[in-house]
Amino acid sequence: MKAVLAEEQQRHYPPSFLVNGVMEANPERPERIAMLLQGAKDTGCEIVRPENYGDAPILTVHSQRYLNFLERAHERWSRIKGASEAVTPNIHPIHRRGYPDSVVAQAGWHMIDASAPISADTWESTQWSAWTAAHAAELVLGGESAAYALCRPPGHHAGAETAGGFCYLNNSAIAASCLRKTYDRVAILDVDLHHGNGTQDIFYERSDVLTVSIHADPVRFYPFFWGYADETGAGAGEDANLNLPLPRGSNDAAFMDALAVALKKVQSYKPDALVIALGLDAYEGDPIAGLAVTTGGFVRVGEAIGAALKLPTVIVQEGGYPCDELGDNLSSFLGGYESRR
Repeated sequence: MKAVLAEEQQRHYPPSFLVNGVMEANPERPERIAMLLQGAKDTGCEIVRPENYGDAPILTVHSQRYLNFLERAHERWSRIKGASEAVTPNIHPIHRRGYPDSVVAQAGWHMIDASAPISADTWESTQWSAWTAAHAAELVLGGESAAYALCRPPGHHAGAETAGGFCYLNNSAIAASCLRKTYDRVAILDVDLHHGNGTQDIFYERSDVLTVSIHADPVRFYPFFWGYADETGAGAGEDANLNLPLPRGSNDAAFMDALAVALKKVQSYKPDALVIALGLDAYEGDPIAGLAVTTGGFVRVGEAIGAALKLPTVIVQEGGYPCDELGDNLSSFLGGYESRR
């Protein structure tokens, strides 16, 4: 399998983010890349560099207005006397009756929480993260059976015009959109610890992309307002969204039970291609600490998906935060997946 990586993704790093009313160290750190890269190499992946695809693949998912904001937000924010080092919103409108000119107001408009601060290097790294996903999709369109996109920052919390949860551009949605150039029906299977609320919102009223997510129950866990079992899609997208929330602390057995339901849903949809939104933060030792999947459990998750869904597949890296086992968890998943395809 080819693994796609752009070194420019290292540059983005707002060192802190606002959580529970205080600034804490940001776990979405650049060293994630080295850990994940080692896991990909341990699996035997061939490392390739993505191309610069410009705005075209990104604009299939996100608005031009939002891209303009991300590109210039830090520069504009820096002109404010006494402003923080990174763009962090202090206002979140409940009602949006007009698009404001102020960068402070635009930050509140586009950033759903304070866990996606924008630093001087965020726009460059985020573009390369999106292009990494697009390149992996192009590899699959070019004949590869599967490709792994080592994306950082992650993307599945980003909506069409919103950032949140360490995410700015929705890499999994961009990969699915690229696959749609050739394939009529694409499924996104999200196995991250957190619900992929941005991905769900982007495709919620569409029938051509199925979204399925296994995650910690949002009733007391981020993203809180999305990810419930009764969210099934709307309009043309009715029944094209499935959420499988799990109690916090759920182990391998519970995760595999939910995965079996998810795989049946994907199979019944009969997609032509697949995107796996791969979060490794469901690991029992991940710093976020929400679920309790083991390293061996990731082998089983990969095996189950590889055996059930023999489709052209893009694997997009989502969460999974620095811990000693991060690379091992990736190689466990990829190894299990490849062993059953």
